[in-house]
Amino acid sequence: LGWIEKNRARFFGAQPAGCSPIVTAVKENLPAIRPVENPQTVAKSLAIGNPLGGYIAVQTMRTSGGWAEDVTDEEVIEGIQLLAETEGIFTETAGGVTIGVLKKLVKQGRIQSDELTVAAITGQGLKTIEALPQTDYPMPVIEADYEQFETALVECKGNNSNA
Repeated sequence: LGWIEKNRARFFGAQPAGCSPIVTAVKENLPAIRPVENPQTVAKSLAIGNPLGGYIAVQTMRTSGGWAEDVTDEEVIEGIQLLAETEGIFTETAGGVTIGVLKKLVKQGRIQSDELTVAAITGQGLKTIEALPQTDYPMPVIEADYEQFETALVECKGNNSNA
């Protein structure tokens, strides 16, 4: 009826560099996905060497005018840190992949910095805490008690000027 504007959504893909069969298919304009035999990435939830819907994902990105990109494990951790520092959201490694790729796509000019963009962050950071570098300061273990929390917080601030 013409009552609403048509918005054309573009779809972008994000995978870790150690397991990126969809990204490879998009970047190299391959007719099919080449499975990854031995995925190597800190983003274990994305280490799927032969994704079931991979062909559909590739076609969706191509037909929508989107693109796909991958990030190294180091960029995954940087993505986790960037989201935590700028938005206060502590994500797991898959979210670090999303943010790392989003950053790359903006730098490449594939996504404009003023464009409305939705980034799906679905996993909480404690899920993959082992992927993060160890901290320099002690992390106290306390009971579920508010007074213990306040005491630990004061001690933590005293031990770490960045807390």
